[in-house]
Amino acid sequence: MKVAAVQFVSGGDIEENLDRAKELISTAASNGAQLIVLPEATAQSFSSGRLDTNAQELDGDFARQLQAHAEELGVTVVAGMFRPADSVDKDSKTINRVYNTALITGPGVHLGYNKIHTYDAFDYRESDTVKPGTELVSFELGGLTVGVAICYDVRFPEQFKALAQQGAEVIVVPTSWADGPKKLEQWRLLSATRALDSTAYIVCAGQARPGGNDKAGESSGPTGIGHSVICTPTGERIAEAGYEEEIIYADIDPELVAKTRKTLPVLETLS
Repeated sequence: MKVAAVQFVSGGDIEENLDRAKELISTAASNGAQLIVLPEATAQSFSSGRLDTNAQELDGDFARQLQAHAEELGVTVVAGMFRPADSVDKDSKTINRVYNTALITGPGVHLGYNKIHTYDAFDYRESDTVKPGTELVSFELGGLTVGVAICYDVRFPEQFKALAQQGAEVIVVPTSWADGPKKLEQWRLLSATRALDSTAYIVCAGQARPGGNDKAGESSGPTGIGHSVICTPTGERIAEAGYEEEIIYADIDPELVAKTRKTLPVLETLS
């Protein structure tokens, strides 16, 4: 099965983001990709305004249009969006929180994974506006089991091991990683290490770096660092993007997953 990780910069206009996503999905499909992964926050970028005002359910216009487009092309798409969650009182204010959701849609599938580990780190508190999810999610595609994680989840190996123990041979990770000192080095290490932990393919699709190469390495919020990557179960980066917008591709070999798990049975140590 051929997979694609689509790297681009989304903005604050959900309709513009939808149109751009559909265009890039078409490009990836025309190049033979059957599973197409887009970044976290595809529907609306971080730092572009309140997330709750544009949040939509899985039967909303954003998700349904992507579903129709994926079904027309005969592909499965994973893309970041925000869904209404709850209201909490904080500092005498009521905050309408959202779920940070990875939409999974295409022929025979339409569901969402809510990010479990909110990004409460480096003086940023995603949980103030985003309600954490509680359930692991995977789906079947082309005879393979595909697990789903989002961005900051990549720092938590237990989640990836649990998905693999449930059968995931591929784990997709929409991201919007922050840039700054040592952030790229951490990202490259974590993405490869999660492949080794889970002995699964890891397909990470990130927001491209706003400002591209000219801003590379400068500190930023969680608006994207690029460097989408596809890793094998042995941690090899077989495709990696730079800072600019790009689509990367790779072929998934289920026999490599089986061979790796036989020769390196790390999942068997789990209780």
